[in-house]
Amino acid sequence: MTQAISQPANPRRAEILGAAAELFARRGYHGVSIGELGRAVGLTGPALYRHFRGKEAVLAEMLLDISERLLAEGARRAADADPERALDALLRWHIAFALDNPALITVHGRELDNVPEAERHEVRRLQRAYVEEWVGVLRRLRPEEPADRTRAAVHACFGLLNSTPYSAAGLDREAMAALLHAMARAALRS
Repeated sequence: MTQAISQPANPRRAEILGAAAELFARRGYHGVSIGELGRAVGLTGPALYRHFRGKEAVLAEMLLDISERLLAEGARRAADADPERALDALLRWHIAFALDNPALITVHGRELDNVPEAERHEVRRLQRAYVEEWVGVLRRLRPEEPADRTRAAVHACFGLLNSTPYSAAGLDREAMAALLHAMARAALRS
């Protein structure tokens, strides 16, 4: 079952963010003009300024928004009293996100350095907090494991899960999700 990422409250802004993610993933942040971004959602470039200060603001909001939503849902799932269930819930959540949002995965991996420093710092802070939700669950499963090793394992697991824009070809969504779940779970429990 697909677990879609809920969209921001303003549907027009969400539409712009979605179009920007696709364009930035295909052509890179610097390869897309504000006019092209506007046209992708039926606006002129200048009309886009009614919604965002500029292209940099679009990128910043895109990455901040998804980082906030990943953390909120990750915290909710990590709170399960049973750490095995919590781990499975985190894996299902992140795998669904990665499979359903390959453009966001690509944009984040390539374009975070184009976000203004204050917003980039906040994205990184949110990401660290998301990682720590996973670390907390794994530490409940294996308290003897050093925290640094556990944290490194989570980062490595994210590398696997976030490779889906490049590795999912040839498998249907369900098969890829099952493969990622099995591989990530085995890696994290080793």
